Amino acid sequence: MSIEIANESGVNVDETSIVSAARFALDKMEVSPLAELSILLVTLEVMEDLHERWMDLPGPTDVMAFPMDELDSSRRPDAPDASPALLGDIVLCPAFAKDQAKTAGHALIDELHLLTTHGVLHLLGYDHAEPAEEREMFGLQKRILGEFQAAVAAVNRRDAQRTADDRLLGTAGLDTVPADEPPA
Repeated sequence: MSIEIANESGVNVDETSIVSAARFALDKMEVSPLAELSILLVTLEVMEDLHERWMDLPGPTDVMAFPMDELDSSRRPDAPDASPALLGDIVLCPAFAKDQAKTAGHALIDELHLLTTHGVLHLLGYDHAEPAEEREMFGLQKRILGEFQAAVAAVNRRDAQRTADDRLLGTAGLDTVPADEPPA
C-alpha cells in the first residue's frame, strides 16, 4: 500500500503517525495492498478555497476527501494485469483541527488521526448525510480509532519495557558481548 503525505500547512505534526493511522484504517477495511492514497495537510486559506470550490460552503473545514478510482474488490491482487488502485486524496487542515482538539480535550495528533480515519471512510464510500449513514460511519470510525489507539499503546508499552530491560542489562554489565565471544 502506497501512502504519500505532504505537509504544506506550516504546522509541525507527526506525519509518520498520520500515515500509520491511514494504513491501519485501510487494513481494517481490507483495502487492496495495491491501493494508493495521498494525504495533504494545508493552511486555513487553502482549505477555505477547496471547501468553497468543491462543496459550495463558506469558510474552511477540518477534512475533505476526494475519491479517485472505484476499487474492484472482485479482482484478485495477483491478477496479471493488476495495477494500483488510486483511492484518492485526503486533505487535512491542522490549524482548523487544533481548535477541535482543544474542545474535545485531546492532542492535535489524536484529532488528525480521527480526521484521517474519517477521510479514509469517505474515500471508501461512507457518508453521514442521513442519520442511519452517520451511525454506521461514526460507529466504524470509533471502532477503528479505538483499535488503532490500543495498538499504538501496546507498541509503546513494549518499547518502554525494552528500554527498561536494556537499562537493567547495562547496569549489570550484560548489554555487550565481548568481541572474542560469539553471541549466545
